[in-house]
Amino acid sequence: MKVALTCTGCGSRNYRTTTEHKERLSIRKYCKTCNRHQTHKSSI
Repeated sequence: MKVALTCTGCGSRNYRTTTEHKERLSIRKYCKTCNRHQTHKSSI
């Protein structure tokens, strides 16, 4: 299943990933809009 990762700070969808799980992912990644590392959550 393909999911988009949404930045919790600004709300932009910066990354796409695939997952086999039904639960939400929460990954700390770099956001180009915020210009710093933020937590990104999957939008299922």
